[in-house]
Amino acid sequence: MAFHISPAAPLPSHVHSSPSSPHFFQVSTPCRRRRRSLFPSYLISLPFLSPPQPHVPPKASVQAPTTPQTSPLPAPDSSSLDEGDAPSRLPPTNPNPPFKNSIWVNPNSPHASRLHRRSSDSHYARLARLAASLDSSVPTESAVFGVLASLGDVPTEQDAVIILNSMENSQNAVLVLRWFQSRIKFQKEVILYNVTLKVLRKRKNWNGLEALWEEMLEKGIKPDNVTFSTAISCARLCNLPGKAVEWFEKMPEFGCHPDDITYSAMIDAYGRSGNVEMALGLYDRARNEKWRLDPVTFATVIRVYSVSGNFDGALNVYEEMKALGVKPNVVIYNTLLDTMGRAGRPWQVKTIYREMSSRGLVPNRATYSALLRAYSKARYAEDALGVCKQMKERGMELNVILYNMLLSMCADIGSVEEAVEIFREMKETPDGCRPDTWSYSSMITAYCCSGKVSEAEGLLDDMLEAGYQPNIFVLTSLVQCYGKAQMTDSVVKSLDKLLELGIRPDDRFCGCLLNVATQTPAEELGKIIGCIERSNHQLGSLVKMLVAEGTDNETVRQEAEELFKCISSEVKKAYCNCLIDLCVNHDQLERACVLLDLAIRLEIYRDLQSRSPTQWSLHVRSLSLGAALTALHVWMNDLSNSLQNGEELPPLLGIHTGHGKHKYSGKGLASVLESHLREINAPFHEAPDKVGWFLTTKVAAQSWLASRSSSDVVAA
Repeated sequence: MAFHISPAAPLPSHVHSSPSSPHFFQVSTPCRRRRRSLFPSYLISLPFLSPPQPHVPPKASVQAPTTPQTSPLPAPDSSSLDEGDAPSRLPPTNPNPPFKNSIWVNPNSPHASRLHRRSSDSHYARLARLAASLDSSVPTESAVFGVLASLGDVPTEQDAVIILNSMENSQNAVLVLRWFQSRIKFQKEVILYNVTLKVLRKRKNWNGLEALWEEMLEKGIKPDNVTFSTAISCARLCNLPGKAVEWFEKMPEFGCHPDDITYSAMIDAYGRSGNVEMALGLYDRARNEKWRLDPVTFATVIRVYSVSGNFDGALNVYEEMKALGVKPNVVIYNTLLDTMGRAGRPWQVKTIYREMSSRGLVPNRATYSALLRAYSKARYAEDALGVCKQMKERGMELNVILYNMLLSMCADIGSVEEAVEIFREMKETPDGCRPDTWSYSSMITAYCCSGKVSEAEGLLDDMLEAGYQPNIFVLTSLVQCYGKAQMTDSVVKSLDKLLELGIRPDDRFCGCLLNVATQTPAEELGKIIGCIERSNHQLGSLVKMLVAEGTDNETVRQEAEELFKCISSEVKKAYCNCLIDLCVNHDQLERACVLLDLAIRLEIYRDLQSRSPTQWSLHVRSLSLGAALTALHVWMNDLSNSLQNGEELPPLLGIHTGHGKHKYSGKGLASVLESHLREINAPFHEAPDKVGWFLTTKVAAQSWLASRSSSDVVAA
């Protein structure tokens, strides 16, 4: 076997790679006539054949970490840990680099095997095997030092760098560092620390990294750019963006200057640490200075825009990324899907997913989770259930969170049959996906919204048997269900159970009791008002005033205004709707108008009326039935006053009701309002080309308003 011996070949700079195999080439000889050899040749580097050279420390590339300077680590979240890492920025390297000054060795020579053993390839392979032995050693000084004893008493600086750079065990790497420090006087000891820090980064050992940093400072060893980039990438890998920011901002203190790759990594770190202004500032700078940004950084910028609510900005970043020639990977698409889901744009979710599929990218669990969240939130039941089916076809098991999303969606849209099937499937899955409190809560809500009282009560018993106590959401749903079925005593028992469990009624529970009060017959109303008083005394007092005879309207206004100061903004409109409904149900139209006026003044109801040169409109689609009828009454009076004051009506007048149904009512607002308009002989008719609109002309409206007497009072 013939060998090409390279007497002066240096060690490869990419010492972090695995030892290469012998390189096979055709044998060549220095003679004019060449003979073909039947044996392959080896390239062998024999440093002892080269003239004496002064010791040169390894280049910076020897101690450069594999990842931080080449491809920022993917952010440690559910959508990016295992998909689409950033591409390396290093130019492609030749796996078999040629050696200079090759010397041909006769493979039949008795010295061939000895020369091969002394080659650089053989030496590197031996050090790599030694590193593997150190990784598997017991983490004690005696065990680790015993393995290192095979190097002799005078190991080289290059040996130390190669061994540490090849290791994976961070605990043993620190012991190896100690052994070399006790035997070698390093010309640039920061290199040895950097390769050790890289091992700590591999194992996500942030505490160990900080300990070595403190040691470096105590010994007066000045960190360099590689030190900081390794630490920053470790912080990102450990999901410690605040630490990454901390290290980045101390670089100038040590005379280190980040390059554009470090800056791009910090876009991600600042974004994850909540410093949106800094993250977007760096991103603007990256665009202006044309930095090399990886998909992970783009994903972070998209996420930053998403969190700040700038969903169009997130889409713009995506388009900019494509314009720069960066191919979106699964991480980017998952982030976009999640962003558009948060924005409530299921149609864009569909478009993005189609584009992802057309690029041949395979969706993973994070993809399907984003799709399920988006479709469930938008109540796209068919699409959500289709995603569920795809996951099962691909062998992906849904977890309890995804199941609960589907159940919650089914409860919201009243798809009881689908909810029952999903719940049954959950009960048949392994323990990790069995129904939990939220599962039972959603399933009971689904039954309650459909008026299935016995099924809801049976599931409550199952829930107690499974060891789960009903929470406030379960009891709120049950109260709503009992109220719809006019089971007043059961409503009282539900409140008793709530208080027995030590749960304090919240604004939503009280709002549910208010809603029940609007559906309760007069003879049973006292029991519900008692429940409201026990839950919220201030609210109970106001309800008593509204249904009692002889209460002064100004007192009602003052009490209602005080109440609205004390409740959360999320429930104010629901409270207004229910309170006005109570007034209308008990023929207290003046009090209903007082509450409507207050709600408009406090901006609880907004934009109920609109006026343009061509059309005046009333918008009641967000109101309850009683509130809508009250608003109609006020609007009709406003129109009459306008005519009396000499104002000209526009060519068209319209009432916008929407076309949906109320969640806890089988009636749609449009049908109720249409019936009422017929009763009062109002000339409004449903527009055939505009769903949910009732329109009339100026001439018809003027004629009707003129004939309308003061006795034509709008009633429920």
